[in-house]
Amino acid sequence: MAERQDITEAVCVHTRKIYDSCRDQDCAEDLRVYPTESTQPYINGAFSVRPGTATLISADVQVDEIGFNRGHYTVDVTYFYDVSGVTFPGENTVRGLCVFNKRVMLFGSEGSAKVFASDGSVSGGAAQPIAVAECVDPILLGMKLVDAATPALQADLRAIPQNILDHFGEPLVLTDEGRFVTATLGQFSILRLERDSQLVLPVYDYCLPEKECSPGTSDDPCTLFSRISFPVDEFFPPDSLAAAEDYRTAKQELEE
Repeated sequence: MAERQDITEAVCVHTRKIYDSCRDQDCAEDLRVYPTESTQPYINGAFSVRPGTATLISADVQVDEIGFNRGHYTVDVTYFYDVSGVTFPGENTVRGLCVFNKRVMLFGSEGSAKVFASDGSVSGGAAQPIAVAECVDPILLGMKLVDAATPALQADLRAIPQNILDHFGEPLVLTDEGRFVTATLGQFSILRLERDSQLVLPVYDYCLPEKECSPGTSDDPCTLFSRISFPVDEFFPPDSLAAAEDYRTAKQELEE
């Protein structure tokens, strides 16, 4: 990329600087599904469960300093998922909560300044960086039925935050009674550590929008339809099919 030569000035901006980051492609196997009370009877009477959909409800992010490694921190992320599947026989939908924990270590530098602003806000935690998790909805790779006598699942009860419980609109089964469903999820995420910083940046010009504001579309349905490309592949099926290699296609195929 050619370097621009029309810099007009250098300005100081206050922003959050990224000190370290990483990306992950986690395959979380056999996570326990805490079903809603209304769907537990379907699980008890099923022979198998077919995967349906999975949605990321929320992620709790915590950061802690590592005493033996100066400037480094652990980032703990707890993901909460809304997972659904379909039983056989009966074709009944079962829905519940999955929880997945992960931990990474990142460099976050050091700092001890306390910031007091005229709007009354106080930032007294500058000694620790801010941990950020960017995530997409998971891909539900599989679901299976498990006997309630499995020791690993019996020890997997958790204290679920109230806002997560409220998401489902009815109580969840958090006991060891009845049969269990486990889910395997594929999760893409980017984790990073940031700190407030003052940076000097080159200025080329003011940010004047180049696109004009549109009042919306008033086109009739036939005009909109005419802009859609003719679906040649629907009339002439390909001789072979390649496996999906991108996130959107893979997720769509698994949920169909």
